[in-house]
Amino acid sequence: MSRLEMILSATLTLSVIFNIGIFVYARAAIARLLSVSEELGDLQQMVESFTAHLEAIYSLEMFYGDQTLEHLLNHARSFREQMETFEYIYELTVEEADIVDHDEEEEIAEGTQ
Repeated sequence: MSRLEMILSATLTLSVIFNIGIFVYARAAIARLLSVSEELGDLQQMVESFTAHLEAIYSLEMFYGDQTLEHLLNHARSFREQMETFEYIYELTVEEADIVDHDEEEEIAEGTQ
């Protein structure tokens, strides 16, 4: 092997190793992002459920007008609004779930025909 061939072979080997490393890293980063997206979606649902429950309790005649509950309700609403700023993150997994559900529905519909 000539010197040029050895340099080109070494460069090719390093390039392949580098590209494989970048691929593995990108795949792991995407997996973590999707995991965070799912968790934020779950958190958003819990906050919405908590706010709805608190509104239901506050609207009861026994508690209506209670200042402590009113402040807690306002806090829950503002927290829910703040969580909506992360909507673009947790919609990543919602869209994927909708696509999968739609594909499954099509397969079921085709199977019944």
